[in-house]
Parts: sequence; structure tokens; C-alpha cells
Amino acid sequence: MSLPLLSHDSAGEGPALLLLHSAVCDRRMWDPQWRMFLDAGFRVLCCDFRGHGDTPAPDGPYRDATDVCDLLDALGVAETAVVASSSGGAVALELAARRPERVTALVLLNTGSPAHPPSAVLRGIASRERALIEAGDVAGAVELGVHTWLGPEADANTRAVVRLMRRRALDMRPAAEDAGRTGAAAFRPEDVKAPTLAVSGAHDLHDFRQVAAGLPDLLPAAEHVELPWAGHLPNLERPAETALLVLDFVERHTAGARGR
Repeated sequence: MSLPLLSHDSAGEGPALLLLHSAVCDRRMWDPQWRMFLDAGFRVLCCDFRGHGDTPAPDGPYRDATDVCDLLDALGVAETAVVASSSGGAVALELAARRPERVTALVLLNTGSPAHPPSAVLRGIASRERALIEAGDVAGAVELGVHTWLGPEADANTRAVVRLMRRRALDMRPAAEDAGRTGAAAFRPEDVKAPTLAVSGAHDLHDFRQVAAGLPDLLPAAEHVELPWAGHLPNLERPAETALLVLDFVERHTAGARGR
């Protein structure tokens, strides 16, 4: 029995631009960029992965990249540029490797990678979060996430928004972040054909900075930039600046963008 489609939003006309959220957040993390991307002439799409936002946690196994591909099929989107944050970036890389004809460009913000095992530091953060949840301190687990994943540029409103999104995810799937998700697919970097911009934040954890810096050596057409002001979620920390960075890259690699 097939799973229901991911909850999603779609608006605008022109080349498709798909936004994939981080595990800390849900599709609301792209609200600050939504209008800017529409005004740039794109058909903007975003979705909630299973167990986030408006997409319930599943009862059975699933793959995020397969879910995204199914959503694109249902929306009649043959190809799209993809902007992805953190673990959403790992999904984007898997999608681009499995279906290279569907991905025209990638912008990866502090991305994870199917090929990168988590460090002891990252495993320790996950362990502390699980311990707080098991002790019944979900609010403490939320605050750990807010403290870990936002850099110094994040204001009080941004922290409040991330707090709401993280609480929503933990309330939906408190037992295990990856419950039901099937194991990592074979990932061959050479299968990713899309031009790729890997963005890291100087205030982020070493894992994500290492992944981003290493992608130009792994992918056929990748470049890397580090933002000296950014933590893990630059599109929430400096929304307009990050949107302009995304648009500059995507428009250079997406023919026929409207409104420019």
C-alpha cells in the first residue's frame, strides 16, 4: 500500500524551484524566501518530510528521496532546481544521483551527505536529545536544538519560529527521529550531474563544514562558499542575503527564469 503524498505548497509559474527543509524544521523554514523566489519568476514548491509539519509520521518504511520523486510526479514537474538545508541536502543529493535528469541545479545549505558518517560530536548531540526526550523533558530537547542549530545572527523571532517547528516534529515522532526511514541508499557522487553550490556556515558544526568543503572534490560540477556570519540555518539567520545567493546561482543555471 502506497503512502500518501507529502504535504506541500506550490505556487507561481516558470522553472521549478524545490525547497527541502532540515530535520530541525519543516517547510515553514522557507517562508522568508517564498515571495522572493516567486517574484524571481519561479514555480516554487516546498514539502514537509514524513514526521514534520503537516505530514504525519508513517507506520511503515519509507525513503525521503522516493517521497520527493513521487510528489514531483504528482505535480507534473519533470525537472527542477533544488535548494536544500542540512539533512534535506542529503535527500537532494540522493535524488540528484538517482534521477540526474530531473535535477537542474543544487544549492545545499550546510548539507548532510549520504556518504558522510556522523562524528562523535554529532552523535553526542543526538544522544543528549534522546536522553532529554526519554526523561520527559521535550522542552529541554527543543532548546538544545535551538541552541545547537542557530548561529549568532538569529534574532529572538527566528529562535521562536525554530522552537515551534522543532517542537512540532518532536511531538509527532518523539521516540526516534528516523523511525521508519529505510537505510542509506548507495550514493555515487559521480552520478550527480547538476551544477552544485555547497554553502557552509563558519559557526556551524564541523561535520557540515567538512561535507560542504569536500563536495567540489566529489561532484563533477560543484563549488563551495563559506559564509563567515552563518550558523547552521543561514536562510533563517539572514533571509534576504541567503535568497540573493541562491537566486544568483540558480538563475545562472536555469534557462528561462521569468521576471528578470
